[in-house]
Amino acid sequence: MTEADLVARIRLIRTPSIGPISFRQLLARFGSAEAALAALPDLVARGGGRMPAVPPEASARREMAAVEQAGGRYLAIGQGLYPKALAETDGAPPLLIVRGDLRLLDRRMVGMVGARNASAAACRFARSLAHDLGREGLVVVSGLARGIDAAAHDGAMESGTIGCAAGGIDIFYPPENEARQRRMAETGLVVSECPPGYEPRARDFPRRNRIIAGLSEGIVVIEAAPRSGSLITARLAAEMGREVMAVPGSPLDPRAQGCNGLIRDGATLVQNAADVVEALRPALGEVRSGRDLFSFEAPPADTSAEPDQSDRDRVQELLGPSPAPVDEIVRLSGLEPGAVQLVLLELDLAGKLDRHAGGKVSLR
Repeated sequence: MTEADLVARIRLIRTPSIGPISFRQLLARFGSAEAALAALPDLVARGGGRMPAVPPEASARREMAAVEQAGGRYLAIGQGLYPKALAETDGAPPLLIVRGDLRLLDRRMVGMVGARNASAAACRFARSLAHDLGREGLVVVSGLARGIDAAAHDGAMESGTIGCAAGGIDIFYPPENEARQRRMAETGLVVSECPPGYEPRARDFPRRNRIIAGLSEGIVVIEAAPRSGSLITARLAAEMGREVMAVPGSPLDPRAQGCNGLIRDGATLVQNAADVVEALRPALGEVRSGRDLFSFEAPPADTSAEPDQSDRDRVQELLGPSPAPVDEIVRLSGLEPGAVQLVLLELDLAGKLDRHAGGKVSLR
């Protein structure tokens, strides 16, 4: 990846209304971020929207300088160092900013998440489980939060752990994690999709959770209340085809309700590292390397099937507030898949489309 290509990728993904899926489709259609940036005005106009403010080149270069100053580097989707397991998921971040030991990305990973206000017993169990999983050769991935996350990182610090940050790699959130995160940047790996200096907000934590789920072969949940962020991570992992595991708890403890509910709904009950390894055995048997090259999931668009206005109207008539599968829109419209994907991309860039899990879309 050349410097000019990196600058263009930063400008593209930092542009409002461009998310991971539209980014990948733009690169698949136009071949490079520079060409995609040049095509943006026409695409947005055809979608009936206003041209978003594309960050200038100087802004991208300032971000690059900040990443270097923070001791980080970029991993770009489609490049060899980008984690393959994450790249194969819907909505994988086009750019990751990482600091630490990149060799950990070549190893098998398991996510561990749970309550921020976890009990002392649960934190002790999480530390012990993470330590034992490290001895089994697994890298423990978690979210740098209080409670179970912090205990999991501590237990796996010597064997290798990856912390997924909701803000920039130079932001310590919560503040008491500063020493832990600094040590992890030296002996483990810190990962973020946000630029340096970015303070996390509520909407950023589900985005961080999808990175935890995407990196991992499976997710272990230890103490989670209903409607907690840990259950969001478990749901995302299930949608990605990952193994979902949970540690049971007392029905009298509200913090155990989420885990017990996961087990009731089919998650694997685990009580020790051997249970986790056994549950992951089918996935661990697959050949997977973090340095394998990844081809963009979105196929090159069929540029011979350019939609006209009547095609655009037909696709929009099939859309509504309820999510619908893209395959169904293609079938009902009678148009070529490339033509439908282009109309959806135009609507997405114009801020009129919402994308959902499972390849579904709806009108905003």
